[in-house]
Amino acid sequence: MSASGGTKAIVAALGANLAIAVSKFVAFLFSGSSSMLAESVHSLADSGNQALLLVGGKKAQREATPQHPFGYGRERYIYAFLVSIVLFSLGGMFALYEGYEKIKHPHELEHWYWPVGVLVFAIIAEGFSFRTAIKESNALRGKQSWTEFVRRAKAPELPVVLLEDFGALIGLILALGGVGLALLTGDGVWDGIGTLCIGVLLVLIALVLAAETKSLLLGEAAGPEAVQKIEAATVDGDTVTRIIHMRTLHLGPEELLVAAKIAVRHDETATEVAAAIDAAEARIREAVPIARVIYLEPDIYSETEAAKGPDREATPGGPATGAH
Repeated sequence: MSASGGTKAIVAALGANLAIAVSKFVAFLFSGSSSMLAESVHSLADSGNQALLLVGGKKAQREATPQHPFGYGRERYIYAFLVSIVLFSLGGMFALYEGYEKIKHPHELEHWYWPVGVLVFAIIAEGFSFRTAIKESNALRGKQSWTEFVRRAKAPELPVVLLEDFGALIGLILALGGVGLALLTGDGVWDGIGTLCIGVLLVLIALVLAAETKSLLLGEAAGPEAVQKIEAATVDGDTVTRIIHMRTLHLGPEELLVAAKIAVRHDETATEVAAAIDAAEARIREAVPIARVIYLEPDIYSETEAAKGPDREATPGGPATGAH
């Protein structure tokens, strides 16, 4: 994901959510609607989330240090994970609590035109933010479905903003439904039910975000298309005859580590092998520009050894020595 595209979507969402949060809180003060209070906290939490994403993007740009030789690209994953925690605790759990209290102690809405007017304004503002996120995402997702894009994206910002804006729009519709039913029936319980539904929605979105960013934090491999390009670029058919095995790992959204054991001809000299490795690295970086850290280990291919399968003892994440 281009950093500029993600930043544009984040800034659009931040501006919309700040304006919406203020308007919703004013509507709550005039009407006493719990849906409005839950929605104002939701928008405030979303604003904080966008600020976290901006901070994460800034921190990820720091240069590598001896203590962190692979840089700080994963800062973006860490802050995206914090977003899911904030959305779950501050947004979802608060809305569930407020909805429960309103159902337990219902009261009629006052000055109904405030919440209705604010909700209409909020839907328009969130729609603008959501449209911006969709436009930025379409430039990257290609032929992927929206579900595939959210699950496979290595850059967390756009999927986070997409899910937040989608949840905000659905939440606004639920809030409008709760307020509308409360006004039609004269029963404030409906306002509380709408608030509970908002809380459930936010918790579900937060859980999805947490699961996806957890996977990124653990370390994900390059996508299938990038792997195919790397494999094709590595083998030249002359000195490098095949890839014996290869591992890829995203050090950040825009930085990829490639480690591979490559087969070379047994009669090549050390100078020829070294030149072939340098050439392979250049081809890989040309094919996949984000492949910035590359380690290639030359070896002689053996069909007998290959038939034994991968050595789990020598693989990161495999069983420890002596384990059974």
